[in-house]
Amino acid sequence: MSASSSSPARRPALERRRGAAQTGDVTISSSSPATTDELRPRSANGRFVRVSPQEESNAPDLPVDRYLDRELSWLQFNERVLQLAADESVPLLERARFLAIFTSNLDEFFMVRVAGLKRRIATGIAVRSSSGLEPREVLEQISKVAHDLTMMQTSIFEDSVRPALVEEGISIVRWSDVEEAEQERFGDLFSTEIFPVLTPLAVDPAHPFPYISGLSLNLAVILINPKTGKEHFARIKMPPSLPRFLQVRRANASVTSDLFEAQFVPLEDVIAAHLDQLFPGMEVHEHYSFRVTRNEDLEVEEDDAENLLAALEKELTRRRFGPPVRLEVEEDLDDHVMELLSRELGVTDEEVYRLPAPLDLRGLNEIADIDRTDLHYPPFVARTNADLAPAESSKAADLIGRIAKHDVLLHHPYDSFSTSVQAFIEQAAADPHVLAIKQTLYRTSGDSPVVDALIDAAEAGKQVLAVVEIKARFDEQNNIEWARKLEHAGVHVVYGIVGLKTHCKLALVVRQEPDGVKRYCHVGTGNYNPKTARLYEDMGILTSDPEVGQDLTRLFNQLSGLAPRSKFKRLLVAPRTIRDGLLERIDKQIARQERHGDGYIGVKVNSLVDEQTIDALYRASTAGVPVDVWVRGICTIRPGVDGLSENVRVHSVLGRFLEHSRIFLFGRGEGREAWIGSADLMHRNLDRRVEALVRIVEPSHVHQIFDLVERAMSADYAHWSLAGDGRWTRVHQSSDGQPLPDIHAALIAMHAKRRRKARR
Repeated sequence: MSASSSSPARRPALERRRGAAQTGDVTISSSSPATTDELRPRSANGRFVRVSPQEESNAPDLPVDRYLDRELSWLQFNERVLQLAADESVPLLERARFLAIFTSNLDEFFMVRVAGLKRRIATGIAVRSSSGLEPREVLEQISKVAHDLTMMQTSIFEDSVRPALVEEGISIVRWSDVEEAEQERFGDLFSTEIFPVLTPLAVDPAHPFPYISGLSLNLAVILINPKTGKEHFARIKMPPSLPRFLQVRRANASVTSDLFEAQFVPLEDVIAAHLDQLFPGMEVHEHYSFRVTRNEDLEVEEDDAENLLAALEKELTRRRFGPPVRLEVEEDLDDHVMELLSRELGVTDEEVYRLPAPLDLRGLNEIADIDRTDLHYPPFVARTNADLAPAESSKAADLIGRIAKHDVLLHHPYDSFSTSVQAFIEQAAADPHVLAIKQTLYRTSGDSPVVDALIDAAEAGKQVLAVVEIKARFDEQNNIEWARKLEHAGVHVVYGIVGLKTHCKLALVVRQEPDGVKRYCHVGTGNYNPKTARLYEDMGILTSDPEVGQDLTRLFNQLSGLAPRSKFKRLLVAPRTIRDGLLERIDKQIARQERHGDGYIGVKVNSLVDEQTIDALYRASTAGVPVDVWVRGICTIRPGVDGLSENVRVHSVLGRFLEHSRIFLFGRGEGREAWIGSADLMHRNLDRRVEALVRIVEPSHVHQIFDLVERAMSADYAHWSLAGDGRWTRVHQSSDGQPLPDIHAALIAMHAKRRRKARR
């Protein structure tokens, strides 16, 4: 595409100075300002002057503002979470949970993304983003949007969710609203259970300003010495071992209403009401709650670390002392206290977030856990995949025998994890004919039955290899602990390849059978974690296909030893072949569209950021190939732009389950391909991680996966749709105003129907 071929109809969408996602009063910018530094000047006819091949050899014919901004796109994702919290059609306690999820998401965003950006700016290594924004411009827009979103969260909580909870008999009250008799009970509770674990820290010449740990909730207390009239400052940290909200026992509640009503008071209110016991002889003048977010991203120089475990443990200690990147305070905080906190913590005005109490709405998870089935999503229990269901209910199915006959496609949480993947590992561990088990572990629960099964297998004399990723963000300490537990049991534990995170989800079972050694495999999109498997949507394949078995054997040998580079038959493996393999298949669809007119590309990922892949999708769209993108979070492609991406559609689905599977589809009709695996389309996944995609070959499974993506991309189910200017639009009503069905509910019903048919 040359400069002279740029369509005038295309120009308005690309010329816009800002794309935005707007809900209520919040506007999220999605592209860069049109300065001469960021966009090439236009000629007299208004068309783009293209980037020369020398300046950008990968895509010389594409406009420079073709990417949306990554960080702002992530904030748009968290705004979609807020929209679910605001939606009155969502069960009330689930709305409260979405408010808590928003807080947790934003915490991690500041701890990692904002902290990393500030560190790069401070060290002078930050560069202009692919969207064209300078680093400080990104930081400024993040600050503005994050402030707006936190105020939106406050409004949803105070004006919508909180009053609705009160109507259902669930209330969060302040100390002054607690009945006197209950205040006395809390006084006893304070003396016996709270007071002993508190550590008030004063600030004076003998006591410097204390270290404030990241994400801790604190009370800033102003004290007056009645003898001298001198003012003192003290800090009290809310003990993380105590509940965020304490339940009130209302003396006038009837037996009947007690079953349906619950009242809570914030922990900091109870502590604030008893400050006289912490500071006897002093007058409590003022008290305010505040919370600090710190840089908690890890940096481990693996090439210089003789022992990765020791290096990581040292870095975890350093994490606690990372510089502050955000300070949340009560909105009525006194100016001189604000000045003290800002000075001692070293935060700027832009890093301060003034919010109504209570702070830290992660605690709403405790409220959301209340046993009120009428205020939750309808009950759902995952059931055994029809291909693995036992013939007799009293006996467990022989999973290895089933897998020997045919591949089994799993779709969690609709298919039970415990009766499929977990049972596969457990049966292999107990099978006397199994010689070896090899598995990757990225995130799992501390009491994981999968880990227990590997330990049982090792103790039974089997060869067991666990490739443990101890650098899984925010799970590092847990992973270190159970990695050592595995080692002590005799499991061969390795930590993957230096410089790469091992993110692939693989399990290999080697079994001695009458006709020789046979390999059974699992390749999945999600972690071997039975807890998150009930909430995360993921896919996996159980297979005894010799090609997959050979592929996994070679890959595990690379991860555990010094095996040379290997060629794979049914796998694509990062960092060597996933990007190139996907680009090759995109090019094939372009050629197929030109020859037969039936090209197609479907992508389902958590995030789409990789510029090379996006440019390839632009080329496919320009060639007439329909491109469907189903993304949960970050998405920097611009869909629906004339002359660039008019054949690209982008949908997002959020709701009951967290969409987590990664799917890649190519073609229609004969010869179409379906791939599933662990890789998102991000630089870190394609360049700095060991990832694996597996090709699905059973026609019925391929059909099932294509059908899933087709459902999500249709207008028949609720979703969000992305426009070329960066605006996300929620589509949850039909043209006649009727609510659109939820895809998660539809899939629950569909899988239940499939199982009933299988039993007949």
